Amino acid sequence: MKRVFDVTACAAFLLFFWPLLLLVVIAIRLQSPGDAIFRQIRVGRNGRPFTCYKLRTMYSGTSNVPTHLVAASAVTALGDHLRRFKIDELPQLWNVLLGDMSLVGPRPCLPSQTELVEARRKLGILEVRPGITGLAQVNGVDMSDANRLAELDARYVRSQSLSNDLKLIWATLRGQGIGVDQVVGSS
Repeated sequence: MKRVFDVTACAAFLLFFWPLLLLVVIAIRLQSPGDAIFRQIRVGRNGRPFTCYKLRTMYSGTSNVPTHLVAASAVTALGDHLRRFKIDELPQLWNVLLGDMSLVGPRPCLPSQTELVEARRKLGILEVRPGITGLAQVNGVDMSDANRLAELDARYVRSQSLSNDLKLIWATLRGQGIGVDQVVGSS
């Protein structure tokens, strides 16, 4: 049921909002050189790596490290707004359609975040698809605290249901968790 909901919701959203996404892509390209879509290898279900898509919010050539390790000066002016309102996450709807992600679940981390990957492996979190939003995000917990994040992710995995996912999606759409991005907060 979760997968059917994910695919249906993503397809409907993309069908309706593709013109807006196209305008944002053009704005990114006009503001700074480089691809508008950022691609990064992330850890997915069962620890399998996959390519995660986002709208580019930083200047091309920024280090491939977790966000909390990136200087605020790496974020473009438009990128600051895209990150603040989580608009940069919209291309991950494609990841959901491909089956690499779900709308709701633990946020996918980088393979280099070994402490977080291991904590998630021990708690069985890697058995589920990562999500665009999740319990940790709406509670303001980012990836800089691996153990706290893994504990919240495990709580989500134990209690996941369609009704809980809908509550988390609603909380995200209402803006809960907006502003927890440490790069944006430090700019």
